[in-house]
Amino acid sequence: MIDLSFSKPFEVRKMIRRGEIQGPTAGMCRGYVQGNLVILPKNLAYDFLLFAQRNPKACPILEVTDEGHRELKTIATGSDISTDIPKYRVYKNGKLEGEYGDLKSIWRDDFVSFILGCSFTFESALLDEGIEVRHITNKSNVPMYITNIECKPAGIFSGPTVVSMRPIPLDKVSKVVQITSRYPGVHGAPIHMGDSKIIGINDINKPDFGDPVEIKDGEIPVFWPCGVTPQAVAMKVKPEIIITHAPGHMFITDMKNHELAVL
Repeated sequence: MIDLSFSKPFEVRKMIRRGEIQGPTAGMCRGYVQGNLVILPKNLAYDFLLFAQRNPKACPILEVTDEGHRELKTIATGSDISTDIPKYRVYKNGKLEGEYGDLKSIWRDDFVSFILGCSFTFESALLDEGIEVRHITNKSNVPMYITNIECKPAGIFSGPTVVSMRPIPLDKVSKVVQITSRYPGVHGAPIHMGDSKIIGINDINKPDFGDPVEIKDGEIPVFWPCGVTPQAVAMKVKPEIIITHAPGHMFITDMKNHELAVL
């Protein structure tokens, strides 16, 4: 498998567009921001924009396209949102209709695309400080869970917060909180740590999305809001159509991580 840790985003997007990369993007293009995707018809876009503004930890907006436009002109010049993600999910009336390698055959001129901040961004900062990110070590997908933490509703949109989890050694928890809190545009500080049952996760070894990872002796599970939240919301409110990335298969932008750091 080719190591893409330090590849340039435009090069990796071209590989994705050609179908050469089909798996999760964690660890790729270190130092560059990765994003979650939500595509909706224009008649639902305002409601979702309001939902994201009311839930900025779960849905921090990086860019919104004009109606029908496929290029992310600010964060990824020359990109095509219909081809530049390894795997897409299409939900119709709340049900997963299918997964696609591209959207060329189903693209509509009334689609509006949202790119939301992703916690893969702050993982680079953790790695730079010598803190292991277990799913990157394992070359697997980050574990994600639907919680009992409700989002603030807006328009038709409401539902539970999804979180991602990383095992952290007890003696490094405060450092991890400090590092990730510098990146509010990509979910920021954790919202829970320790006993997962408190936030409605009954079996931490069975994530709702992604892959389980080992929690070793001396480590605790630490949870961040996750950009897969719109998928859980879609399953609840059942919009006509909503298109997202498949969990862990992100959009890689040209933005540097440090551009989102606040301290």
